[in-house]
Amino acid sequence: MNVSLVLIVVMAVLFAAGVYAMLERSLTRILIGFLLLGNAANLLFLIVMGRPGLAPFFGTGEPDEMSDPLPQALMLTAIVITFAVSAFLLALIYRSWQLGQADTVSEDEADIEVRELGAQTSQLEQVVASDDDATTDFDGDEDDADAAPRGGEHA
Repeated sequence: MNVSLVLIVVMAVLFAAGVYAMLERSLTRILIGFLLLGNAANLLFLIVMGRPGLAPFFGTGEPDEMSDPLPQALMLTAIVITFAVSAFLLALIYRSWQLGQADTVSEDEADIEVRELGAQTSQLEQVVASDDDATTDFDGDEDDADAAPRGGEHA
C-alpha cells in the first residue's frame, strides 16, 4: 500500500484546522470546524481504504483483486452524520441569529459557577495533597480483632 504523503499532510491539516475552529465561541466557526473535521475523517477513510480494486460483488473476480467494502460504508456513514449535524448546527445558528442578532455563545451563570467550582476543587486537592497526616477508618485498637467499625455496625 503506497499512500501519498500529501494526502496524509492534508488530512492532518484539516483535523488541526477543524479542532482549532471548533474551540471558538462563534457558532459559524464551530460549524466550519465541524465540516473540516468531517472532510478530514473522509480523507482518513480514503487513506485506510488502500488501493482501488474491483467492486466487491460475488463473481466479479478473486477476493484479492476486490476492494474492501468496510471503509466505503464507513465513509458513507460519516458523510450522512456530517450532513445531519451540519443541518442541526445551521438551524441553531439561524435561531440564535433571530433571537439575539449574534451567533456567539456567551457565558451564563452556570458556566461561571462551574469554573469557580473547578478552581475551588483544585485548591482543595492541593491542600489535601500537602497534608502529611494520614487518617484511617479504624479506632486505633489494632490488637482488638472484635472491635466494631465506626458507624455502629457490628459484624
